[in-house]
Amino acid sequence: MGKLRKVSSNPHVRSSVTTSNIMIWVLIALLPATGYGIYNFGIYTMFVIGVSVAACVVSELVYEILLRKRVTIGDFTAVVTGLLLALNMPPEVPLWVPALGGVFAIIMVKQLFGGLGQNFMNPALGARCFLMISFPAIMTNFTTDTYSGATPLFNLKNGIQVNIMDMLIGRTGGTIGETSTIAIIAGAIILIAVGVIDYAIPFSYIVSFVVFVGLFGKYGFNWGYISAQLAGGGLMLGAFFMATDYVTCPITPKGRYIYGIILGLLTGLFRTFGANAEGVSYAIIIGNLLVPLIEKVTIPKAFGIRKKAKKGGE
Repeated sequence: MGKLRKVSSNPHVRSSVTTSNIMIWVLIALLPATGYGIYNFGIYTMFVIGVSVAACVVSELVYEILLRKRVTIGDFTAVVTGLLLALNMPPEVPLWVPALGGVFAIIMVKQLFGGLGQNFMNPALGARCFLMISFPAIMTNFTTDTYSGATPLFNLKNGIQVNIMDMLIGRTGGTIGETSTIAIIAGAIILIAVGVIDYAIPFSYIVSFVVFVGLFGKYGFNWGYISAQLAGGGLMLGAFFMATDYVTCPITPKGRYIYGIILGLLTGLFRTFGANAEGVSYAIIIGNLLVPLIEKVTIPKAFGIRKKAKKGGE
């Protein structure tokens, strides 16, 4: 009797992959975009990133201690949320803005809905949209010592010519982490290579966006214009790092493609017909809200279930 087997509830399959392992890989994959953002915009961006990450971690720690819940800061999800939020900030934003955004992301979007695995939208994007609505002048001010004037995406929307090579490399204005497409793709390759994400959502997102912009945009399937649209704004950062969030994206194979297509269409709709030149954050949040419905209609049917016989022997 001294060697009784341990009995526990399902699932019984164990894996060496943990939430902290996955989050560490995400942090590693974000290093190229983060590093280039600091190089491109200066040392002050390090303070923006540090404040954002600290606000998220401290908010989660304090909330869980006060409510006597298990402390989960060791899974690094709060760190990833803080970093993603910072990468979506203007380079010279006042430090109280990422602090407020970090608290909102963790408390309002994540913890009040049950913590990790229960939030209905991406916390970083939820906080960014909150800040965009509350402080639009601050969140759309991308003027720095290096860059002044409108972002390339804004110029593109207004018919002003842009330099695509500068957009690919990142020699443009914008948020801290969105400017260098090359750095973002380098990080995305890491995530795909180690199996943290697959290509379904980013691929369907990008393809559906290209089709929409080609059909309804000002210049049709002009590949220079489409390339600039792909390289501009937060589309690549959103497609690979936020749309693929495990908690807020569908788990069904078909649902992931449908989800990506919806994101692409919404982003194309906002950018083509909306007043704002961006639209990625709002598209992903709306997509997050549709995930339960997407999973409901795409869940695989059980195999081997016999239909009930009709009454009367029919």
